[in-house]
Amino acid sequence: MKSLAPLILLLAAATNTLARDVYQSPSDFISEVFANNPPKASLMWLNRAMKQELTEILGHRPNALRVRYWKKKLKTVWILDEIGKEHPITTGIIVDQGKIQAIKVLIYRESRGYEVRHPFFTEQFNGARLQEDAQLDRSIDGISGATLSVRALKKMARMALYLDKHSNP
Repeated sequence: MKSLAPLILLLAAATNTLARDVYQSPSDFISEVFANNPPKASLMWLNRAMKQELTEILGHRPNALRVRYWKKKLKTVWILDEIGKEHPITTGIIVDQGKIQAIKVLIYRESRGYEVRHPFFTEQFNGARLQEDAQLDRSIDGISGATLSVRALKKMARMALYLDKHSNP
C-alpha cells in the first residue's frame, strides 16, 4: 500500500498539469500586439450601471471592481477570464475601432473543450461588433463537446466590446 501513495500523487499532479495549458502568457500577448512597445496599462472602474450591464452579458455579477486594459489610439487590448464549466479560461482580445480584431485563448484550464483555442473557431469573432442589445452582430458556430467553453468566449467577446465602448468616451 505504501508503494501506491507516490504513484497516486504523481497521477494527481499529472492530471492537474494537463488541465492547465498555457499557450501564451498575457504579458507576451500584449507585447506581441503592440510590437514590443506596449502602452502603460489603464484601469477602468466599473460603476453601478456598468456592473448591471456586465451582469446581463455574463449571466452573473462581474467579479472585479475594475478592469485592466491597454490602449493605443483606437485599439484596446483586454485580458479577460470567464469560467467554462469549472475553471477560468483566460483570453486576450483586441478591439480596434469598435470591432474585434482578434481573440486568442491564452490559458485553458478545463479538461475538455480546448478546441476553442484553434483559429478555425476564434476567427469567427474577427470583425464582430456589439449590437444595441449587447449581442454580437453575428452568430458564432459552436463546437460539439465544447458548449460551455464556446459560451465563455462569446461572453468575453461581448464584454470586451462593451468595455471598449466605455474606453472611448
